[in-house]
Amino acid sequence: MSDQHLIQACIANDRRAQHQLYERYKNAMYTLAYRITADFELAGEALQDAFLNVFRHLGSFEGKSTLGAWIKTIVVREAVRKVKRKAIPFDPLPDFEQSGALDWGALKLEAAYLEQAILNLPNGFRQVFILVELEGWSHAEIADLLGISEGTSRSQLFHAKRRLQSVLTTL
Repeated sequence: MSDQHLIQACIANDRRAQHQLYERYKNAMYTLAYRITADFELAGEALQDAFLNVFRHLGSFEGKSTLGAWIKTIVVREAVRKVKRKAIPFDPLPDFEQSGALDWGALKLEAAYLEQAILNLPNGFRQVFILVELEGWSHAEIADLLGISEGTSRSQLFHAKRRLQSVLTTL
């Protein structure tokens, strides 16, 4: 069933269509929620709450992006909310201009090591790193989502990369 037909069926409260929509996107969205929260339970809660919001607001989906991208935005926002409610807020680092990019091509690691290193980053570092490097968000979008300045977002990314480089080069 196409996304458009699925959307219409979900809006009509068709439980099978809702289940199909959930099944279509749950794995990718859970992975994203887990990467942001670094906690299995919080990721599950974020996923559940995000899909409740998806079904609640599906009628307002305008089709300006793909359905998956729209759901992804809802999942990201919910995962960030969960982390903010649970964790002690991180202290933003001072604003600064990033000085040079890291050479990530030089690092030859298995995905599991990299994933674990990312999950071990402090919340602020991890969230910004995931949103910029894996999800392609801009610093302006992240600043709006997290309630920080763009400079702080850039700073968090810079320090996340430095910490990852330090951890991964000692392996």
